[in-house]
Amino acid sequence: MKVLVTGANGFLGQNLRLRLGERKDVEVVRFTRGDDISQLSALVGTIDFVFHLAGVNRPREPQEFTSGNVDLTNALAQAVTRMAESTGRRIPIVYASSTQAVRDNPYGQSKRAAELALLSATGRHQIPVHIFRLPNVFGKWCKPNYNSAVATFCHNVARGLPIQINDPTAPLTLVYVDDVVQRFVELMDGADPVAGPDGFAAVAPQYTSTVGELARKIQAFKESRTTLVTDRVGGGLTRALYATYVSYLPVDSFNYDIPQYGDARGMFVEVLKTPDSGQFSFFTAHPGITRGGHYHHTKTEKFLVIKGKACFKFRHMYSGQRHELTTSGEKAEIVETVPGWTHDITNVGEEELVVVLWANEVFDRNHPDTFACPV
Repeated sequence: MKVLVTGANGFLGQNLRLRLGERKDVEVVRFTRGDDISQLSALVGTIDFVFHLAGVNRPREPQEFTSGNVDLTNALAQAVTRMAESTGRRIPIVYASSTQAVRDNPYGQSKRAAELALLSATGRHQIPVHIFRLPNVFGKWCKPNYNSAVATFCHNVARGLPIQINDPTAPLTLVYVDDVVQRFVELMDGADPVAGPDGFAAVAPQYTSTVGELARKIQAFKESRTTLVTDRVGGGLTRALYATYVSYLPVDSFNYDIPQYGDARGMFVEVLKTPDSGQFSFFTAHPGITRGGHYHHTKTEKFLVIKGKACFKFRHMYSGQRHELTTSGEKAEIVETVPGWTHDITNVGEEELVVVLWANEVFDRNHPDTFACPV
């Protein structure tokens, strides 16, 4: 399939091109700001599908709304219409419009005029047209300090620059660029169009937040490098927002240091903490060194030896029952501690012991649930 992408170098265009580039059955034809509208007719004659993503929303002169949004779309609609009339080929179009199309301002008026041009084409020739009135789209490669609060906040916070918030309670409706691209590709692949409440094509999920809440979350992402506490970044808005924030890191911030604590026994390093799923750490022990020698009431832990050889010893606090096992970095084996059993770990090898540790709760010095009792 040969696909035309207008606005191919823009935010949506780059993300879509990356996704389409993963497919061997799709060839992308680019139309960018430097190309002439007169080229559209010839391009349309060679393609099977159109993603019309080009548009102007921050022009130097107001008339650029007309040339960038209306004139370009009219030319595209006319080219597709002529193709339908001359060959019977009805080339589908996905158009990235905006929720601003209902507003009585120059930008909104130009987006609405572009919609009408495409709707006219589909009305006369049954050309499949999917118009998306997109809310605020966020994700990697969106231009900061332009028209996206998310992009600006991520860019500035990642660089230690101030952000300006005029009204922290101002509501925002957001869609993530990966979800937009996914829906676009599904339509290209023949999926049934799904209309939203406004009758236009829809992207799901949509997220609602406020300017202040977005700023708080993004600031917390930055602070997590110091606190080691990561937000719940595994799903929903927080997942998408965190991926977006990280994409704005300058290259000299791709890495960061974390505290490490050493003594005669070896080293202990806390790596990552979570709000409700514990923390990850690792420790080392020199040959012959024993670590642990305590029990927990409720805390549980998982140990994984990744280098060296360790002997784990356990003793039940009341019955006195004992258990002992040995594991090494040559075998991927988890050893769990059990509440009510005291336990210790001894390096019984000839090299440094390195052990990865997960605990089901973040260590609290005021309530450590850790009581010394050698095995």
